[in-house]
Amino acid sequence: MTFSDNRSQPISAVRVWSGRVVSGIMVVFFLMDAVLHLMKPAPVIEAFHRLNVPVGLSTGLGVLELVLVMLYLVPMTAVSGAILLTGYLGGAVAIQLRAGSSAFETVFPAILGVGFWLGLFLRRRSEWVSAFFGG
Repeated sequence: MTFSDNRSQPISAVRVWSGRVVSGIMVVFFLMDAVLHLMKPAPVIEAFHRLNVPVGLSTGLGVLELVLVMLYLVPMTAVSGAILLTGYLGGAVAIQLRAGSSAFETVFPAILGVGFWLGLFLRRRSEWVSAFFGG
């Protein structure tokens, strides 16, 4: 398989804006979650108890979410940010499984991970897109 140089091919404005919208939704959701982890309102405390996670980890998780979102937003580190966010969300899936949560609560972090990658895929021009998706 060879990689073509598709940098000269224009990327559609609709695709770029779709990617920005999807990425924006993911970022806003994660920023809200980070703020809630930092503020620790009653529902967050209850969720931590239900999942058997020490509430003291809430602040660290909120800061980590902020850092990962910032990495995702910077074009040069967006792929690294998406990889690290995927790992973070994988941990969320594992905790939900361990706690015996509902199917939706367990799958939701994975859906968010797909959203981050979809936003990145739509807003970027890259060789792997051409190689694997013909785009």
